[in-house]
Amino acid sequence: MSLSRVENPCFLLFLLVFQAVFILILYRGGASSVFRGFLESQRVLDYSKSHDVYTNLSLLVPAGGGAALPYCSAHSPIAVGPLAITFDVLPSERMIIQKNPFVQSGGQYRPPHCLARYKSAILVAYSNQEKYLHHLLYYIHPFLQRQQLSYRIYLIQQVGNGTFNRAKLLNVGVREALKDEDWDCLLLHDVDLVPENDYNLYVCDEYYPKHVASAMDKFQYNLPYKSFFGGVSALTPEHYMKMNGFPNTYWGDGGETDDIAARIQLAGMRIVRTPPHLGRYKAMDYKRETEEPASYHNTGKTWKDDGMNSLEFKLLSRTKHPLYTNITVDIGYHSSGYSASTSGCSAECAAPETNPVAFHTMNFSLDYRRL
Repeated sequence: MSLSRVENPCFLLFLLVFQAVFILILYRGGASSVFRGFLESQRVLDYSKSHDVYTNLSLLVPAGGGAALPYCSAHSPIAVGPLAITFDVLPSERMIIQKNPFVQSGGQYRPPHCLARYKSAILVAYSNQEKYLHHLLYYIHPFLQRQQLSYRIYLIQQVGNGTFNRAKLLNVGVREALKDEDWDCLLLHDVDLVPENDYNLYVCDEYYPKHVASAMDKFQYNLPYKSFFGGVSALTPEHYMKMNGFPNTYWGDGGETDDIAARIQLAGMRIVRTPPHLGRYKAMDYKRETEEPASYHNTGKTWKDDGMNSLEFKLLSRTKHPLYTNITVDIGYHSSGYSASTSGCSAECAAPETNPVAFHTMNFSLDYRRL
């Protein structure tokens, strides 16, 4: 007499294995992560029916009466989805300030009507790109406000006309931003990219570094290659320190994003991505590009020694502007082999806020045996 399916040992073993795998998925990503990808893949967004980026901001009204503020709703009721993005007219700083009355000095914002559930720092490495900056500020402030985030925008500027070093500037930005706030998320943002959809949340994945700009128009809304991690990325401070930050040794354009992708893997993590129908970005003044992965074959040997634990720079100024906080630094020069010296650095290094040109060296105690 044959066994029923329930009594069959092989079938019971299959059920036990399936149950174990399902429990593991719930443990690693939470129940919401199991269904999030499916639900988001079903959402169809019509980008031909876009909204003005300042839609619904008039609904932001300070709570009166001195009563304690409630927490913001988990899903913002004022988000609109696809946004109309154009770079035909350059907005003035004055106009941007007038359109964003709740943005405080230093580019800091807290919702006036509720307590934000999430705090995000937006870090932009910058080098004499004022036109791009005005466009970015015009679009990014209302974009973030409709997400009901508490946020601050940091501009990290390299002094002089030396070769640009984006990754090292972002390391400096992380170091300085964490002095202000215990941020939930660090958004590393190119100055020439603007998000097209405010459902693209500027928050971090709990477990892994997130590539946010997963569909850029300059790449025909596709990834240029599988390991690409450029444009806009989101990491928790814990993610950032676990991979020892970004490399300090990439001067000029390109290369560092692929080193970073390798670091993520070497640190025992993986890249997660915003779904491409949400992670759409417009680039300013671009020509259609193709991009190939750079060689990062030495990353496995260098990532533990080249990063936040070896960061050296001179803080020249830190200024609050109406729409952002500007951090100007001397990070050295590539061609001349210049590097700032720590010789003679004593009390000045211990009190960087009182001496704006004090030299800084990051001394994180990273225990790589735990990675």
